[in-house]
Amino acid sequence: MFDPKDYSSYGENLSDKYDEWYGSFDGRIIERIEEMAEGGPVFELGIGTGRIAIPLSQRGLQVAGLDASPSMLEKLKEKKGGEQVAVKVGNFASFETEKKFDVVFIIFNTIFALQSQEEQVNCFKCVEKILNPGGKFIVEAFVPDPGRFPGGQAVRTIDLNGENVKLECSKHDPAKQTVMTQTVDLSGEGIKLYPLKIRYIWPSEMDLMAKLAGLELKERWSSWGKDAFSASSKMHVSIYEKV
Repeated sequence: MFDPKDYSSYGENLSDKYDEWYGSFDGRIIERIEEMAEGGPVFELGIGTGRIAIPLSQRGLQVAGLDASPSMLEKLKEKKGGEQVAVKVGNFASFETEKKFDVVFIIFNTIFALQSQEEQVNCFKCVEKILNPGGKFIVEAFVPDPGRFPGGQAVRTIDLNGENVKLECSKHDPAKQTVMTQTVDLSGEGIKLYPLKIRYIWPSEMDLMAKLAGLELKERWSSWGKDAFSASSKMHVSIYEKV
């Protein structure tokens, strides 16, 4: 049963499908994080199955991370190179580490998994505490677009072939900045539901969260290729630095 207040629910439900559905990503992510780390230790929030952490480790970086889902971390440890990555189970809104890092990153919109503005601010504060002086916090997220939800809802076909249909059904609450989504997987094996609830953050709101935590925006791109961010950008990569 999905419980949006239980942050392990999403990963526990999706761990068997995660790499199949989300295994592909922009390879420049690895290059940019490696560049900003400059050989120093890095820490990933929402490390999941290790699709970013393991390649970074294989490039010689010390990599550690946190995830709410034990099942996702089990998948990471089963992979070649996964044993080199230090992981722990925990909540992004309240965590600490004995070690400090030169780069902390949370990508693929994972910051939105926290369900309240207070928790999201707390996440920034926790990050500031584990960063070395001059350390960077990298956040990748989509730019909110309420127009995607006419009448406060949307149904989208995200996969369709001869064997299955995958639908995304969403309800939007603009007052709370939340979206509740069910990914519906229809196949010969039956119907499977993969729920997710997010609270999105506007870029300007995120900058204020960072400032409250003692972090300062240094750069913002619209892609991992360092394209300029503009009013028409659909996503952003924001780099905050410990003041």
